[in-house]
Amino acid sequence: MPTEPAPTEIRFPDPRDAPGDVVAVGVDFRAGTLLSAYRAGIFPWPQSSRRVGWFSPDPRAIFPLEKTPHWSRSLRRAMRAKDLSITVDEAFADVMKACGDERREGTWIVPALVEGYARLFKLGWAHSVEVWETSENAKPVLVGGIYGVAIGRFFSGESMFHRRTDASKVAFAALVEKLRAADYELFDVQVQNPHLESLGIVEIPRDAYLDRLEAAIGKTAKPLGDGR
Repeated sequence: MPTEPAPTEIRFPDPRDAPGDVVAVGVDFRAGTLLSAYRAGIFPWPQSSRRVGWFSPDPRAIFPLEKTPHWSRSLRRAMRAKDLSITVDEAFADVMKACGDERREGTWIVPALVEGYARLFKLGWAHSVEVWETSENAKPVLVGGIYGVAIGRFFSGESMFHRRTDASKVAFAALVEKLRAADYELFDVQVQNPHLESLGIVEIPRDAYLDRLEAAIGKTAKPLGDGR
């Protein structure tokens, strides 16, 4: 079971009363603050290390875990590649760093944010899925991954990366399969874009999202995985 972090004095406003997507502004990446935000349906989106907005978008983008995924032919082929292997929680820090490196300038994955999520990972609230390229005579190479925060039967996907064609999609698909197998009910991907839409992401009203969030975080899920 995850360990509760030290309590925070920060109190976030109710997103249901927010006139827009930004519900708060401020820099605080302590584990307790991050966890309180996710429990309230809010996530940080830094513009810099000193300017951080806390968002609860309306509408909200989610992957419908209750439906059987229908992956594209190319993704199914990539998932069957014999030189790829999937792990869970074996390289969380490396996945998060790679997500930041891939975006280079303008990344919201600032060092203080990395420290906060690393703390959540150590406490058991954050997880990663890794995609490795393997060969007989070489050490496995990390070529894709995704990380996020899990509370009860809720998972919030934060970012993903690839260093090989479709490796991020393989990581996403592997995570979906693991979430479904572990009885998760809500997979939040925050904000829609064409890439996510191609994977089956849909949008729902913020109030509907918050209702589902409240139900999901109050339940217990199975472990996501046990490594390779």
